[in-house]
Amino acid sequence: MISFDDTEVAFSDKTNAELNRGYLLFKLVGNPLLVSLGKVGLQMALALRLPINQIVRKTVFAHFCGGESIAQCETTIDNLHKAGVYSLLDYSSEGKESMQELDVSAREIIAANTTGTRDIRIPFSVFKPTAIFPNKLLAKKNAGREFNEDELRAWKLSKQRMALICLSAKENNVPILIDAEETWFQSAIDQLVEEQMELHNKKKAIVFNTVQLYRKDRLDFLKKSHEKANQKGYLLGIKLVRGAYMEKERERAQKQGYPSPIHTCKADTDTDYDLALQFCVKNHSSIHFIAGTHNEKSSLYLTELMKTNGITTSDPKIFFSQLYGMSDNISFNLAANSYNVVKYVPYGPIIEVLPYLIRRAEENTSLAGQTSRELSLIIKERARRRSVHA
Repeated sequence: MISFDDTEVAFSDKTNAELNRGYLLFKLVGNPLLVSLGKVGLQMALALRLPINQIVRKTVFAHFCGGESIAQCETTIDNLHKAGVYSLLDYSSEGKESMQELDVSAREIIAANTTGTRDIRIPFSVFKPTAIFPNKLLAKKNAGREFNEDELRAWKLSKQRMALICLSAKENNVPILIDAEETWFQSAIDQLVEEQMELHNKKKAIVFNTVQLYRKDRLDFLKKSHEKANQKGYLLGIKLVRGAYMEKERERAQKQGYPSPIHTCKADTDTDYDLALQFCVKNHSSIHFIAGTHNEKSSLYLTELMKTNGITTSDPKIFFSQLYGMSDNISFNLAANSYNVVKYVPYGPIIEVLPYLIRRAEENTSLAGQTSRELSLIIKERARRRSVHA
């Protein structure tokens, strides 16, 4: 059985200085008060246009991001690949509204995809729909409301951006993962993604949707998506995650007086996630999937499912995935055992990436077990290195 406690393997790409930085950061995000104060401080600094880039660049940005451009990610990509871990370049721009901003995001996403076709270290690309669609239009479409003429024109332009991105993925033979968003956007996104899957997923899964299993309805959605793909003759591409917007979803549901779409307890989310793994492995011939998880039990469970079903560790239809800067013990130990592993490597101008960084800090704060696990592993590796050089 794979051990996720081998810290020498887990942190093989980290210098002592990088390890110490990780120690300080996870100590910080383990304190909810400090995270809240830091978030407010960042927002105030941005509003006042204070020069905070250098501070952010050398701390949280350096730990969780590859660089400000694709070129700046080269060292990170190379270090990961030396350990057998692939990279997924994630231009972490989101929530844009102006046509110019949305066009810039689309061009950058296509550039990342084009990089992948020239570089075996980068087997996928990815984007968030809110990087190329105005939020207000996604929400309006999701609610089934009619667009006025200007909105319809903007919607068609956004659909063109998505079509060009997916066509680029097909032409470059670099599959593209489309991230999940909040429930008030997601049904509209699902429809858009299914249209692109039907176009491009005939011989290989090029377009991937994302299923957030902390939602009560997503296991059923996964099964229906597979049924639809079979009926229409295309392969289903799926990334499985637990979810990233739990507090926001619950707060909105409470304020607007509708039932929360999120499972009431983590155990139910864990159950649905593992059932989704079962379903995907069972339908291995027609589903290409990525298990995006920082959960050690689910990661081990997938290795067991693969073994039980006679699926090789390097099967190209199955990848494990974690975020850069988190759960290196899972990523690197899986890779050391010949499983396909891809790290999400966010990049972009610091001011653009700040929402992503704030979300990572809040996520680690809300998952006390995750933060303590990261810290314990870093502490263990620091002690091991001291003993080696004693």
